[in-house]
Amino acid sequence: MSEQWYTGVVTKIVNETHNTRRYWIRIPEKAAFEFKPGQFVTLDLPIHEKKNKRWRSYSIASHPNGSPEIELVIVLLEGGAGTTYLFNEIREGSELLLQGPLGKFTLPEPMEKDLFLVCTGTGIAPFRSMVHHLHLHQLPHPNIYLIFGVRYEKDMLYKEEMRKLEAEMPGFHYLPTLSREDHPSWTGRKGYVHSVYEELLADRRPANFFLCGWKAMIDEAKQKITAMGYDRHDIHLELYG
Repeated sequence: MSEQWYTGVVTKIVNETHNTRRYWIRIPEKAAFEFKPGQFVTLDLPIHEKKNKRWRSYSIASHPNGSPEIELVIVLLEGGAGTTYLFNEIREGSELLLQGPLGKFTLPEPMEKDLFLVCTGTGIAPFRSMVHHLHLHQLPHPNIYLIFGVRYEKDMLYKEEMRKLEAEMPGFHYLPTLSREDHPSWTGRKGYVHSVYEELLADRRPANFFLCGWKAMIDEAKQKITAMGYDRHDIHLELYG
């Protein structure tokens, strides 16, 4: 765990969806920002007098590549002081105070069981980091199922990138599922993420579950996974909000 604070410089901002932005942040003090895929950074934003009410944590969406730059993907929360500040005040060239890398939401060692990476919205960030890392270094891995839930196709993050990875990476399965999409052009899965892993694990084979997203999704997933007969130690989670 790194308790040191760094001054990061925002080098690029991209509007990814109607309410989601990608932020690239460079840490000039570091020749390389070293972290494990799945870890996060904490930003200290000038939104409150008390430290603990200024801090906001975001999973690193990029993979470790030996550079001092990382990517965060952030959704604008209605009434959220942190994201409102980031969306309204931060521009390319702005400075952000950050701490990290932090967290233990990282790939299991060794990777022996099939991996089910279950996420909603910007919860895809740590899994994007993990999958790119495995692909870049050609690391051996079991079957990986990225089950990504959003409401509409327009809300999908990294869509083409994930499809490209699926085509290039044996054993990696990209399974987006849309809960409210009714346009006939969408021929993929519909519904919620839970039905996808329940269907794939009808045989109850050994599996590791990584859950990232809002509390309601994670609570329901934990309940359903344990009801399927899996041990709570098979479940790893990163909670948003």
